[in-house]
Amino acid sequence: MEQVLGYVAIACGMIISLGAVGACIGIALMGGKYLEASARQPELMNELQTKMFLLAGLIDAAFLIGVGVAMLFAFANPFVVA
Repeated sequence: MEQVLGYVAIACGMIISLGAVGACIGIALMGGKYLEASARQPELMNELQTKMFLLAGLIDAAFLIGVGVAMLFAFANPFVVA
């Protein structure tokens, strides 16, 4: 029983950490491309900024769904029978 809970803790940590790394890399790449695009065509900056913030929210939402799944496994694990 204790060994299974240890594996669950490791899995939850991996879900959250890999999701955070992926979200950070995705937002960083998107921010860099936004700066490049707004430097090339400054007249499109407002439209690009709106789309950038929309995509940042979607990227962050995917990470938060992973956090929710990790919390499900941490506190109400359906695989561990007490």
